[in-house]
Amino acid sequence: MHQFLQQVFSGLAAGTIYASLALALVMIYRATDLVNFAQGEMAMFSTYIAWTLVNAGLPFWAAFAFTLVASFLGGMAIERVVIRPVENAPVLATVVVTLGLLLIFNALAGWLFTYTLQEFPSPFPDRPLFGALMTTRDLGVIGVTLVMLVLLYAFFRFTPTGLAMRAAAQNPESARLCGIRVGRMLAIGWGLAAAIGATAGIMVAPVLFLDPNMMGGVLLYAFTGALLGGITSPVGAVVGGLIVGVTENLVGTYLVPSQLKLTVALALIILVLVFRPDGLFGTAIVRRV
Repeated sequence: MHQFLQQVFSGLAAGTIYASLALALVMIYRATDLVNFAQGEMAMFSTYIAWTLVNAGLPFWAAFAFTLVASFLGGMAIERVVIRPVENAPVLATVVVTLGLLLIFNALAGWLFTYTLQEFPSPFPDRPLFGALMTTRDLGVIGVTLVMLVLLYAFFRFTPTGLAMRAAAQNPESARLCGIRVGRMLAIGWGLAAAIGATAGIMVAPVLFLDPNMMGGVLLYAFTGALLGGITSPVGAVVGGLIVGVTENLVGTYLVPSQLKLTVALALIILVLVFRPDGLFGTAIVRRV
C-alpha cells in the first residue's frame, strides 16, 4: 500500500506538469483550431533561457519571472510573424508550420547550447515528506502549478482582457462585432500558452536533465491528457493531465517496464479516439452541411 500511495503522489506531481502543457495546447486549439506541435520545443527553449540566467548568477525566482515574460513576448511574436500569415491556409499548411517551428527550436537549442545533458537547479530541496510518500520537490512542483492555474482562472474569469479572450475563442465573428480586437487576443493567447509551457519546462528540467530533446515525451503525455480531458476544455486538460500522470506511474510500476511507459500514452490516445473522441469534458462540435 505504501508503494502504491507513493506512486500516486509522484504521479500527481508529474501530472501537474502534463496538465500545464496540456492547458497550453488547449488554449491555442480553442482560439485557432490548431494543435501546436512545437509547444514542447518552445518550453524547452524557454527553459534554456532560465538555465542561462541562473548560471549567470541571477536568483532562481528572478530568472523564472524573466523567462516567463520573455516567453510571453516570444509567443506573441510567433503568432504575429509565423502563424497569422497562414491563419486562413488549409489545416495541413498550419500543421507543417508548427512542425517546422519544432525543428527550428530543436536545432537552434542544439546549436546554441549543444546536445550535452545539463543539470538544472531545483528551487526545492529533495527531502521526503509524509513518511516518504512524496518529496518537498514534488510538493513544490504541485504548488507552483496550482498557483499558476488559480491565476489563470482569475485572469479569464475576472479581467476584461480575459473575458475578451474567451469571447474571441468561442465566437470570433460576434466578438469582432462587439469591438474586440480578435487578432490581439490570439496573440495574447499564444503568449500565455508559451509562458505556461515555460513553467512546465522549468519545473520538469531538474528531474529529466536539460537537453534539446527533453520535452518530447512530456509533450506526448500532455497531448494525451488534453485528448482525454477534451481538447476544447481547459478543465479537462488539467484533469486529463493528472489522470495521465498517475496512470503512467502505476502502469510503469506494476504492469510494464519503465522503458515502455510511453506506450501507455499511445494506448490512451487510441482508446480515447475510438471510444470517446470528445474526451471527458469536451464538447462535440456539430456543423450544418
